[in-house]
Formats: sequence, C-alpha cells, structure tokens
Amino acid sequence: MKKSSIEARLTALESEVANLKLHMAKTKEPEMPWWRQIAGTFANDPLYEEAMRLGREYRESTRPKPRKRRKSPNDRS
Repeated sequence: MKKSSIEARLTALESEVANLKLHMAKTKEPEMPWWRQIAGTFANDPLYEEAMRLGREYRESTRPKPRKRRKSPNDRS
C-alpha cells in the first residue's frame, strides 16, 4: 500500500472515531433501567395472572415425573 493511501485511511478512521465519541457523549444514559420502568405495570391484572398460571402449568407439565420407588424384598412395612 502507498503511504498516502494509509494516511488517508487513518485520517478517515480518526474522523469516524471522533464522530462516535461525540455521539456517545451526547447520548444520555436512561435514568432508570427499562425493566424498572415497566415493573408493576401488570399489578392486579387478572389477565396477566391467568397468563402466569397457564405458563406455570405448562412448565410443570413438561417436567419429568419422579419415578416410583420399588420396594426391595428386604423391606418389611
């Protein structure tokens, strides 16, 4: 590569980095995380409670059932 080509690329990269830094400085971080902003949105909502119940039932239905314990011949109960 020619030296002038490398210098041109370096100048373009430096300019882009400066633009990115400026953009990041202007971008303000949210005061509160998004999940905190929506926390409690569904409080006392019967449809949400129903959705949670159905989801729990489904997850429990996909869990493997515990195996029944076989009695050994030495058990005397």
